[in-house]
Amino acid sequence: MASKKKKSLVVVESPAKARTIGRFLGSSYIVKASMGHIRDLPKSKLGVDLEKDFEPQYVTVRGKTKAIKDLKAAAAKAGDIYLAPDMDREGEAIAWHLAHLVDKTGTRTKRVIFNEITRQAIKAAFENPTEIDMRKVDAQQARRILDRLVGYRVSPKLWEVLYKGTSAGRVQSVALRLVCEREDEIRKFVSEEYWTVDGQFQTPRTDKLVARLDKIDGEKAEIKTQKRADEVDADIKKQSYNVRDVERKAKRRNPKPPFITSTLQQDSARRLRFSARKTMVIAQELYEGIDVSDKDRVGLITYMRTDSVRIAGGAGDAAKKFITERFGKEYVPAKAARYRKAKGAQDAHEAVRPTDVNRVPDDLSSFLTRDQLRLYKLIWDRFVASQMAQALFDVTRVEIDGGAYTFKATGTVMKFPGFLRVYSEKAEEKDTCIPVIAKGEPLDLLALDVKRHETQPPPRYTEASLIKELEDKGIGRPSTYATIISTVLERNYVVKEKMALRPTDLGETVMTILLKVFSDIFDVGFTARMETELDKVESGEDKWVEVVRRFYGPLSESLERFDSMKDEIKRTVEEIVDEKCPKCGSAMLKKWGRFGKFLACSAFPECKSTKPIEGEETATDEECPDCGGEMIVKMGRYGRFLACKRYPECKGTKPYTLGIKCPEEGCDGDIVEKRTRRGIFYGCTKYPECKFATWYKPVGEPCPECKHPIMVVKTTRDKGSHLACPKCGSEAKS
Repeated sequence: MASKKKKSLVVVESPAKARTIGRFLGSSYIVKASMGHIRDLPKSKLGVDLEKDFEPQYVTVRGKTKAIKDLKAAAAKAGDIYLAPDMDREGEAIAWHLAHLVDKTGTRTKRVIFNEITRQAIKAAFENPTEIDMRKVDAQQARRILDRLVGYRVSPKLWEVLYKGTSAGRVQSVALRLVCEREDEIRKFVSEEYWTVDGQFQTPRTDKLVARLDKIDGEKAEIKTQKRADEVDADIKKQSYNVRDVERKAKRRNPKPPFITSTLQQDSARRLRFSARKTMVIAQELYEGIDVSDKDRVGLITYMRTDSVRIAGGAGDAAKKFITERFGKEYVPAKAARYRKAKGAQDAHEAVRPTDVNRVPDDLSSFLTRDQLRLYKLIWDRFVASQMAQALFDVTRVEIDGGAYTFKATGTVMKFPGFLRVYSEKAEEKDTCIPVIAKGEPLDLLALDVKRHETQPPPRYTEASLIKELEDKGIGRPSTYATIISTVLERNYVVKEKMALRPTDLGETVMTILLKVFSDIFDVGFTARMETELDKVESGEDKWVEVVRRFYGPLSESLERFDSMKDEIKRTVEEIVDEKCPKCGSAMLKKWGRFGKFLACSAFPECKSTKPIEGEETATDEECPDCGGEMIVKMGRYGRFLACKRYPECKGTKPYTLGIKCPEEGCDGDIVEKRTRRGIFYGCTKYPECKFATWYKPVGEPCPECKHPIMVVKTTRDKGSHLACPKCGSEAKS
């Protein structure tokens, strides 16, 4: 009697991904989830042997005992073992760690990779398994060790001059530097006034035309004073006007390429007001699989961590057919679109696109949550538009002369919408018509509109613009953008005011310290070069140990320099105030602590007297509910709150909210920060009607497992800072 063939074991990271793949593979496969990483560097120590070529000391991730036991048991009974984590560097490292766990001999494991979780893609992947790519593993290992060296060697130096709990990150601190430098630009900006002049003209056919003053005596019109504006105003009214030139031409506008990770996060922030982390959490759900009917579960989008704009030929053909049937053949370009990859892009796999263009967003509304549907529609719209014909416009430019003055007007009329039928970069596409007009015709000046303006400082970064800046400067990679931003927010180094990112006092203080000693390590150019070197490890051009060694040399020198400068640095962050210690009469110092600034006796440790600082003020973008004026953050006996800057004339106040809605079902309150004798906690503005409260800082990101609307930030000695779901308890890296 023939022996029964053993089932094959497939290991992925998440239960959602396991459920989807399990539907496609059938009964001869067992699909298990590792629940993310199973091995990592230890939390309690550096975990890198500096004397043995930076050898990492991996340990089992705490809390994974049951998952590991299940995987080992399943592997013992299985035949072939297929490792199917995500296809990026981190996924490759997970596969490598799994191989060590489930196949000591290394003879049964196979690596399968796929860009989308569909029946066809999974079948192809399992028919063509490969081996673990050790160059990817080495690149990820190098990144992990570099980050560990910075976090575990630099952060304790911050503790010595600030307080335990402050931290530095190899890439996050560079992002913080960009935000701080932009804030410094804004502070130093000196506004200048300037004036614009718009003229309303009438044609011989009594049509109206508005044009802006462009040149005076053939030079660019620059009016910078009230006196000059008045002179120009009076002189313009004395002139006679005629049409100097009329230029009409066709203009074509090309569609944007399909999304890559960074552009998806940027557009999602602008259009949907999603944070980068929220975008990636929802995109992961769409990628791993959604039930689109009672019997069908499928991944709706391709892999969402990518820097490539290319698409598979089959996807392009399907889009062409769909566009022809839905919009007409005139909406299909004569030649299929080919988009140029960005400089430095790895181009490892496809752009972010729907796995099946025929799954129209409206048809999926009953199967997706509101946020899933909105993000899927954004991805679907962008992809379909990227495969459509150009938009065509008629552009008319008119120049009007009168004495020394030249006015210009531009009008645009859409002749064919092309891809704009589906997707537009702008909020609105409005026609701006120029009336019938001919060269040489006389015009009557009906009115002048002379306006004073002031030059504006550069805007603060938003999540979208910061991601673009990081990408343009070569800092980070697609898989890291969301983590970079969420980290500086969770550490309270940066706060989000409306959509803008503003550094906090703490963030600027940390950056000041880091730049005094570690300016080379947290240099934008240096960090970008490190990313290039990691790419060379993946391509086989460099060895990971050498990359780490080249980084550690300058880091070691900076650490030694810090020790010699520690007292000097400490003096820069401890401000002597005009107040005496109530216990010993010594001067009081303004110092940093876990809950912000406080006063402490300069005679410490002999005298341990401390007291809170009341009246600390921070500007905000909020409007006073009583007078509409500016509000500031103040510190009271019960914690932070918003107060009108015009106090005591206006006594308007608001609670200090986190900008996160209460997660309790049916409650429309906001989460606010509150203080008790036991410390800070977070509750709902609708108290006592709503009893929601937590000691842990909430984050407006949904739980990837149970979809609870918020996660909370927990910090423990073993795990460090991490996100946890207050409902189901599942955890994720912060």
